Amino acid sequence: MQKHLSIISILLLVLLFSCNEPGRKEPIHFTRDLPEIMASDTLRVLTMYGPTSYFLYRDNQMGYEYELVKNLCKELAVNLQIVIAPDIPTLLEWLQEGKGDLVAYRIPYTHQYKSLVAYTEREYISNQVLVQCHSDSMCKTVLDLAGIDVTVPEHSIYTNRLIDLNDEIGGGINILTVPDSVKTDELIAQVAHHQLSYTVSDDVTARLNKTYFGNIDYSLAISFPQRSAWVVSQNSPELLHRINEWVVELNKQPSFKSIYYKYFEKSKYFESVGFAPIPVPGKISSFDYLFKQEAEKIGWDWRLLAAIAYKESKFNPEAVSWAGACGLMQLMPNTAASLNLSSEEIFLPQRNVAVAVDYLKSLEKLFPGIEDREERIKFVLASYNAGPGHVFDARALAVKYQKDMNVWNDVKEFLLKKSEPAFYSDSVCKYGYCRGKEPVTYVDIIMDKYADYKLWAR
Repeated sequence: MQKHLSIISILLLVLLFSCNEPGRKEPIHFTRDLPEIMASDTLRVLTMYGPTSYFLYRDNQMGYEYELVKNLCKELAVNLQIVIAPDIPTLLEWLQEGKGDLVAYRIPYTHQYKSLVAYTEREYISNQVLVQCHSDSMCKTVLDLAGIDVTVPEHSIYTNRLIDLNDEIGGGINILTVPDSVKTDELIAQVAHHQLSYTVSDDVTARLNKTYFGNIDYSLAISFPQRSAWVVSQNSPELLHRINEWVVELNKQPSFKSIYYKYFEKSKYFESVGFAPIPVPGKISSFDYLFKQEAEKIGWDWRLLAAIAYKESKFNPEAVSWAGACGLMQLMPNTAASLNLSSEEIFLPQRNVAVAVDYLKSLEKLFPGIEDREERIKFVLASYNAGPGHVFDARALAVKYQKDMNVWNDVKEFLLKKSEPAFYSDSVCKYGYCRGKEPVTYVDIIMDKYADYKLWAR
């Protein structure tokens, strides 16, 4: 019997080594198909941090792709597990290795990728587009680009396309380059503020930025369309079939249109009509008594709370932001619920302000090492706007680059950089992508408004 077992063991070893010869690069696959996923009760979704894919905002998971995949998991009646990869090659590698079941990210159609994965019908068509301001003299065709200045990052795909296009139209495009560290979002903002005339972006990025800058136009495509889609393993045909069925039904659902509207159409800047300040000397709003009452609990100047309310809602107690923040102080429902504020109470000014102050007080406790009160308040305000995790990441980056983690001007430098992959993917960062300009601008606006209020309100 022992002899027979030894022979079997040797045969098994021979088979093992014959299937994994030295120099062979075929990975060991542990991919799952739909039956295994359903049995585990969890769909593992691979994605990347980004403004449309997945990010954290005020401690809430958000992103266009994220909300779509939540819908898929609801249809499948399974839980959702998000797995973050640093880049597209890693996404595909991890999919093949079975570290995830689905890539919910826009994977371009290429011959190389088509040999590795199966593309779903969750498909996108995108172009490179010219970003310009609305005017009577806008460029209507690519021929209109002759003689104009177009600013793009030096080594970007946009620069390469402009060089090719310049040859195609016989020259004349003035291609101005900036360092690659300058983000496309930043160039679009400069166009919107009339600091630059033109830039180039992909239409997805341009469409998203239009929700922040309503005066930009991106209707002129300057490239051939590029297809991309979600992908699954080629070893998951049942999952592929089920996702494609879901795509057909999704396109008919009102929820799909609402998700798209939320990210790509709803304004993210002037979110509330709000109310004009009451024209009474020394008075800021009709809610001053609440700010004075609640300010005592945190030891802040009531006018600072008024400045926050002005920035958040323009003193509109019924305001709802694009992200779902509610009421006078724009509390996220999850944050409100964690502080025992019900959905029925969230629009009540007294309860909204009281809970917001409780939250501000809890945020202030996160920065005990910042002794200067005004300096600490800036960190609290940034945390209130973007979530404390992103501020922690910026402080960690400040330490890494030998800056002072307790000085706002040092930390905000890295908060601004948290929209760049090289920084939000850094090993010291735990909370991923952040549109860092938003919390930095938020702090500036509130501190300026607070300074104004101190001059004429007592």
